[in-house]
Amino acid sequence: MSDIEKLKQLIDSSKNIVVITGAGISTPSGIPDIRSANGAANNKDLIKKYGYDYETIVSHSFFNAKTDEFYRYYKEQMIFKNAKPNKAHLFLKKLEDKHNVTIITQNIDGLHTRAGSSFVIEFHGSVERNTCLNCGKKFSLDYVLSHDGVPHCDSCGGIIKPDVVLFEEGINMEDIVNSVKATQRADLLIVIGSSLVVYPAAGIPDYFNGNNIVIINKSPTYLDSRASLVIRDNIIDVVDKLNY
Repeated sequence: MSDIEKLKQLIDSSKNIVVITGAGISTPSGIPDIRSANGAANNKDLIKKYGYDYETIVSHSFFNAKTDEFYRYYKEQMIFKNAKPNKAHLFLKKLEDKHNVTIITQNIDGLHTRAGSSFVIEFHGSVERNTCLNCGKKFSLDYVLSHDGVPHCDSCGGIIKPDVVLFEEGINMEDIVNSVKATQRADLLIVIGSSLVVYPAAGIPDYFNGNNIVIINKSPTYLDSRASLVIRDNIIDVVDKLNY
């Protein structure tokens, strides 16, 4: 039996599926992997251009101290307005026709939600949501991008912050609880495009009580030894071969 045939069999025999996704599911949509060899975290040209390394400039303290510089970087390097859901995002939406599917994503691009998936836990937040730090009013990404420099609230003038989890900030506790609950009741866990190195998201699989784990990722993960199936292939190629 081929890996694709086994994957299809595992999916077809499962009722409750949890899918953990990382940057690898969105790279086909033109969104670069932050931690790849030339990604933002390792790109010396970007560090030289902005004067700070990735983890510094995308931190809570940097946002507070140098909001203008944060937003310059954020708008130029973290927003991909023209990116669209790809075949993998749409495949996960289609799985909902026959299965209970919960997606736990480490991505902030909002593509799972735009693809129409019903149950998406955006572990690190989303660029699509933005909040006034003063009065709590919510704003769209379009509103943020329509302002040069730092966007301000049209009601109170307060600074608007993206609803993304910056370094030094904690994950929303409700998202952690909901992720754990979904993983505990799942009978199939699929990891797509994540090397499972960023915690606490990388620890969510430890709560899985089922028998079958599938890893679809180009590089090894700590979970490979527990997996029923490991596929080292591009997720788009996997979806094409599934013909689901």
